[in-house]
Amino acid sequence: MSPETILPLVIFALVSSVTPGGATTMATASGAHFGFRRSIPLMVGIAAGLASMAAAAAGGLAGVLAALPSLQLALKTAGSAYLLWLAWKVGSAGAPRLDAELARPTSFVGGVWLLWFNPKAWAMTLGAAASFATLASGPAQLSALLALAFGFAASVSVSLWCTAGTVMARLIRTEAQWRGLNMVLGVLLALSIVPMWL
Repeated sequence: MSPETILPLVIFALVSSVTPGGATTMATASGAHFGFRRSIPLMVGIAAGLASMAAAAAGGLAGVLAALPSLQLALKTAGSAYLLWLAWKVGSAGAPRLDAELARPTSFVGGVWLLWFNPKAWAMTLGAAASFATLASGPAQLSALLALAFGFAASVSVSLWCTAGTVMARLIRTEAQWRGLNMVLGVLLALSIVPMWL
């Protein structure tokens, strides 16, 4: 398999993971509230979550979900509820209070959880498993290939968005500005669900 062969997959993974959605919004909010270093567990969890989801989609989960529409609906409903809860938490937050007892960044497990219940991520990985299946000789090779591509893409994407959040934190000074930023991020997170239901 040559680099030219997998380049379309890498480009697809980068473009689809860098577009605004639940994970990018959480990375931005975490960067703004906790800084880049304290957001690393969340970012690694997001990358691991997307990589494992892509591997599962390539390994046959796409077929199971297609065969069981009720399971697909249940996952979409649970994922949407979780993202709405996160949107409410982000949107109702004020200025960061960096006392470790008062404010903790989202953990690695929280990052994985965020991805596994993210309808946009399911659409991306299931679509990639179907679109790029011919790149591999079987499900195991496709799983590994998609996991690497999406894990890399998510790492780049959330790092960029977290850095943007860190830069915003340096520019925002007042409680009202923080509330405004948090409300915008919360609304964006909630809106990221809409395309999955249309």
